[in-house]
Amino acid sequence: MARAHGARAQMALAFETVYGAPPASGYRLMPFARTTLGAEQPLLNSELLGYGRDPLAPIKDAVTADGEVVVPIDVEAFGFWLKAAFGAPTTTGTTPKTHTFQSGNWTLPSMAIEVAMPEVPRFAMYAGCVIDQLSWQMSRSGLLTATARLIAQGEAIAATTAAGTPTALGLQRFGHFNGVVKRNGTALGNVVSAEITYANGLDRIETIRNDGKIEGADPGMAALTGRIEVRFADSALVTQAIDGTPCELEFAYSLGANASFTFTAHAVYLPVPRIEIPGPQGIQASFDWQAAKATSPTRMCTAVLVNTVTGY
Repeated sequence: MARAHGARAQMALAFETVYGAPPASGYRLMPFARTTLGAEQPLLNSELLGYGRDPLAPIKDAVTADGEVVVPIDVEAFGFWLKAAFGAPTTTGTTPKTHTFQSGNWTLPSMAIEVAMPEVPRFAMYAGCVIDQLSWQMSRSGLLTATARLIAQGEAIAATTAAGTPTALGLQRFGHFNGVVKRNGTALGNVVSAEITYANGLDRIETIRNDGKIEGADPGMAALTGRIEVRFADSALVTQAIDGTPCELEFAYSLGANASFTFTAHAVYLPVPRIEIPGPQGIQASFDWQAAKATSPTRMCTAVLVNTVTGY
């Protein structure tokens, strides 16, 4: 008897033309490390009395389809997750091509994602997937991954694939070693770690339907937050926090002229941190920053992915 193994699992992704309607073709094979994407339908205990001490049969409640996908930050496939988070990019250039994603779009594309466990077989198609949150961390070492938090309309289980044979992309990963943090265009020194979280603030449209699915997930107010941990070597960041002025923070990775990823928060505000002395070791300061819409450019953030992909 076959048993499911994560090593054999596959994930295929395609963008939908109509929300909740998976396309018949155009799927891409997506690299991923792990996923909690799934649907659940809890049971409601019967509240009726007069039938003895043994309870009556429970009643099914509404279906909830959501979860997270941990993906590598790479040169090609990561662009699909950026498109889902920010909307379609503006693409320029020939070789390489520069894909520019901007915050502030009123509508977001939906995706159909199929998670396959071929040995069972079980092919779970999640329609109407929209990114609620995209986050990642920067450090000195380790594997560089991002976490995409998704809200789906529903789940459909089949014994055969509906994605056909998905097109595989070239896998070229960025690493922490390729990263740099800049403040106002200058490399920011003494950075120990950094966290970046972009949230779309999705609002589930939970209308009454006979299939238990949601009607949609509309984007609300976006938010860009994070944290930078620095060795306390000067008062530049503390002074900015006290003054209440914004700065531009840039988080970038590069593998050469044809492969790079740059994420820029254009107006970042820093809180005044508590500077603690935990002992004889080096002193560090943590800044839980927040970004806002900048005066120029008139948006909160921009993501630029440089590769040889024709378009997303």
